[in-house]
Amino acid sequence: MPELAIEIRGACKHYPGFSLEDLSLKLEKGYVLGLIGPNGAGKTTTIRLLMGLARADSGEIRVLGEDPRKAGPALRARLGFVYDESKWYGTLNASETAAWVSRLYPTWSDEAFSSRLEGFGIDPGKKIDELSKGQRMKLSLAVALSHEAELIVMDEPTGGLDPVSRSELLDSLFAVVAEGRTSLLFSTHVTQDLERIADYIAFLKGGRLVFSEARDEVLARHALVRGPLAALGPGLESELVGRRVYDGGFEGLTDRPEAVRSRAGDRIRLERANLEDIMVYNVREDYHARPAS
Repeated sequence: MPELAIEIRGACKHYPGFSLEDLSLKLEKGYVLGLIGPNGAGKTTTIRLLMGLARADSGEIRVLGEDPRKAGPALRARLGFVYDESKWYGTLNASETAAWVSRLYPTWSDEAFSSRLEGFGIDPGKKIDELSKGQRMKLSLAVALSHEAELIVMDEPTGGLDPVSRSELLDSLFAVVAEGRTSLLFSTHVTQDLERIADYIAFLKGGRLVFSEARDEVLARHALVRGPLAALGPGLESELVGRRVYDGGFEGLTDRPEAVRSRAGDRIRLERANLEDIMVYNVREDYHARPAS
């Protein structure tokens, strides 16, 4: 049986005005799980549960085989966190940051940290306030990798980055994943990034899990449907997750492409859907063609 970096079974967490309901997720060690969903879907709550910052009302949670609420500092030393905003003291440089961070981690390696900084192109003597946002994200990643983090949790790490910085950070993550020792949970609205790096995709909506599947299976199972309005009857609509109508035609999303082709034949065309299409058509109420899942 494969070792799991993350295992959530039937977790529920209730807050005033929001509930995470019956969440079950798992991630094998050495893989990347992309967490997507609109604002308020439950992504942050899920991360807080995994980090031990919140306690589930019911269900079971295991991170690297341990209950994050009971494991304490020993488990946290095996985890790394990369947030959308730098949490470092801006007046310190990277070397000074490492000097105090290293005391928190028994497995810290100055040699590994220096190597990561060099690889990421970060001047160890430059103050953090003088680093670009992309460099600060890389610094957080360098810290996580320098204490041999077995699971890195990333919350919107590429949000607000310019295309070049995003590309550089993703290339860095590719290199980390290729080493095969580290698992990643990558929560983001920038779904294009997950199409490049994620092995699995978990989609949350309204506190519930819509699906958790291999990325390639998710993309293969969905397709965009385009055609004239005359082709859009009740039979075809029943095969669509959602659709929008424009002058003389429509566009929709299906997770049943073969059924759509069987019903409409050459009156419609099927095209590749991306993760953003899948999320938008599932979430926008005005696009829904059949009852939402």
